[in-house]
Formats: sequence, C-alpha cells, structure tokens
Amino acid sequence: MARKQGVAEVVDLIKAYARQELLDPLRGAGRWVSMGLAGSLALVVGVILLLLSLLRALQTETGGAFDGSLSWIPYLIAIAALAAVVALLLRQVGKRGLR
Repeated sequence: MARKQGVAEVVDLIKAYARQELLDPLRGAGRWVSMGLAGSLALVVGVILLLLSLLRALQTETGGAFDGSLSWIPYLIAIAALAAVVALLLRQVGKRGLR
C-alpha cells in the first residue's frame, strides 16, 4: 500500500513538473505570438492604405506633372516607398527575441 502511494506521488510530481516547465511557458509564448500576429496584420493594413493614399495623391495633386508618358512615375515612387518600409522592418527583425 505504501508503495502504491509512493508511485502516485511520483506520478503527481511528474505531472506538476510538466505543467510548470512545459505548459505554462507555451501558453505565454502563444499569447506573445498571437499579439505579434495581430500587430503585424494591423501594420500591413496601415502600410497598404498609406501607400495607396500616396499613389492617389501623386496622381491627382501634382498638377498634371505625371500626365501622358510619365504616368508610371507615381507607381515607381509608391514602390520605392514600399521598399523603404520593408527595409526598415527587416532591419528590426531579430533585434529582440522572446523574453
């Protein structure tokens, strides 16, 4: 009987250890990842809207400077702005890890 009780205590100890060392940190990492995904989605939507507004402003508010054969220049400027944003974001990747 004492042996069964000792085995049950060991099993309970192993369960508690696994919960403490595996499940709790995974839950914390899951919250961290979900917040990161939500923030990334918001950032992507915001950047797309800003780039579209830049393109529209270049096409309508430049007083005809980009009319005719120069109509491709606003697209080039918007793509360059997107490349600059991507470069800034890639520079930030890896600076901070999961703490």
